[in-house]
Amino acid sequence: MKTAFIFPGQGSQSVGMLSDASGHWPIVEQTFAEASAVLGYDLWHLCQNGPAEELNRTMVTQPALLTASVALWRQWFVAEGHKPDFLAGHSLGEYSALVAAESLDFVDAVKLVQLRGELMQGAVPAGEGRMAAILGLEDADVVAACEEAAAGAVVSAVNFNAPGQVVIAGETAAVDRAIEACKEKGARKAMPLPVSVPSHCALMKGAAEELAKALDEVSFNDAVIPVVQNVSAAVCQDRDTLKANLVKQLYSPVLWTDSVRTLTGQGVSVAVECGAGKVLAGLIKRIDRGLAVHGVETQDALDDALKAFAQS
Repeated sequence: MKTAFIFPGQGSQSVGMLSDASGHWPIVEQTFAEASAVLGYDLWHLCQNGPAEELNRTMVTQPALLTASVALWRQWFVAEGHKPDFLAGHSLGEYSALVAAESLDFVDAVKLVQLRGELMQGAVPAGEGRMAAILGLEDADVVAACEEAAAGAVVSAVNFNAPGQVVIAGETAAVDRAIEACKEKGARKAMPLPVSVPSHCALMKGAAEELAKALDEVSFNDAVIPVVQNVSAAVCQDRDTLKANLVKQLYSPVLWTDSVRTLTGQGVSVAVECGAGKVLAGLIKRIDRGLAVHGVETQDALDDALKAFAQS
């Protein structure tokens, strides 16, 4: 039996996240202090006190979630946890996975995800991009609805999160047309999401070009732990491929369902969601109930995860 650590992306943040851990685990606030020195503001104070509107700004959210995940990853080893066999991260979470894999330095990662957030926010003028969640349709039907609704505009399926749960993104009017097309095809729900950035679609190609320049200035290493990447759902350790796929990830769909199936196909039976919240655990229940997912945000959760790893 194999093990994996999985790292969440945007949507897992909340004011007060990791507050229970900080009083018991000094490494948490130490990790946030490292990130704050890079960012130029007190990231821990912001995460604990908000306001939520500031934490939810994508150029703040991204370093906050990365730092939370890395802090918990470090605490795992303080608690004498074993290295997992595989790593994976959902969208932004892939940067956390690459830090854990020793492919990317934490300080470099903080700088990169802050820039990533800025580039994504600036890629599309406010109001001109949209994302929507489509529930209760087959993946192929969502893809077909987007193709029917495009009419020369950008709209596509961008997050294949779980069976019957797909997110679409693109230009506002085209997404609205796709929502209606999905409803006509029998979607249980098709609703706009409260986000301003249409992630993982063709509108992000300009941002990806700028991100590629920044990635070229950062040192990458081969991953010491294999990483299942978003754009391919394939296991990778080669530094050049890992870096190239980070660029593609910005404008390509997140193949999370396939990524989880890759992990289980490799024999993974126990996973740890290493970060704020339980979003990925919820998705995995819809993908493969045979994969046990543990958290590590509290001492009790950490103890349970350590026991599960010891038994695997």
